[in-house]
Amino acid sequence: MARKVLIDCDPGIDDAVALILALFDPRLEVVAITTCSGTVESDRCTQNVLGLLERLDPPRIPRVGAGTDPEDAPVSDNRFLHGADGVGNLGFSPVQRQHQVSSEKLIVETIKSDPDDVTILCLGPLTGVARAFQRDPSIMELVDKVVVVGGSVDCIGDVTPAAEFNMHFDPSSASSVFRSHTTKTLIPLEITNQVTFDLNLLNQIPPKQSRAGDMLHPMLSHLFRSYRQNRAQETIALQAAIGIAYLVEPMLFQSEERGLEVEELGELTRGATIVDRRAFATHQRGVEIVTSVDADAVRDCVINGLRFAGQETGGA
Repeated sequence: MARKVLIDCDPGIDDAVALILALFDPRLEVVAITTCSGTVESDRCTQNVLGLLERLDPPRIPRVGAGTDPEDAPVSDNRFLHGADGVGNLGFSPVQRQHQVSSEKLIVETIKSDPDDVTILCLGPLTGVARAFQRDPSIMELVDKVVVVGGSVDCIGDVTPAAEFNMHFDPSSASSVFRSHTTKTLIPLEITNQVTFDLNLLNQIPPKQSRAGDMLHPMLSHLFRSYRQNRAQETIALQAAIGIAYLVEPMLFQSEERGLEVEELGELTRGATIVDRRAFATHQRGVEIVTSVDADAVRDCVINGLRFAGQETGGA
């Protein structure tokens, strides 16, 4: 039976790749997609999801929840890597849906409709999930698991020297989610960065004539250029896609349970994820932290998933 998953995201090229993987993997049933601000503002993220769904036309169209910006979001975003629209300047046409619900409302409704059966996969800042838990705390006990792609347990960040982007963008929401009474897994930056892709990826994804390939080629080409120009790197990481691989091939990852806190107030350490590794620590919050990955196998998992998506979407 397919695993039911609600994907909370801020597309973002890597989030778009993750959505393409998830929507066509028979092992997953994407019951809802909710958005949050991060890579770009929340309204743009919602339009990116709607545009992606319209062009992919997957067999099952999930419900979409629209996020709003957190009150204390930093002025930074990830446009310098992902383009002005967040998805490599694909320029999705505006899509309007009647009766658009908020992310937090949809999260609550989805969890309550399938208690104990839905995994929440968090690919962006945790604003919407934290608000959903505040809106109806009872759902904390009804979530199957919360899987978070983000953070940096060695405190070597990608947006500041100490913090990963998602945690830095909304640390108070991240702190709230990690303190919640749910089963939680963290896939940190030092794990996702081990699974890198070189330019040969462009020869391994679906052809441009397919619906998936029509979007993947310009998005990934943009990301390769951005990494080269802004980070002097010839390879790219697709952090969000590793979250999908974790859901469908968990045996490729190893983890350990630790206590974890997110720094909310530090001037230099905002969003830093602090892991309690003390042997005598008694205050544990039970976060399962991924500590190792079979990088080659996960890379193959992502590439094969994208190929399958290209076959399933047929011609453009």
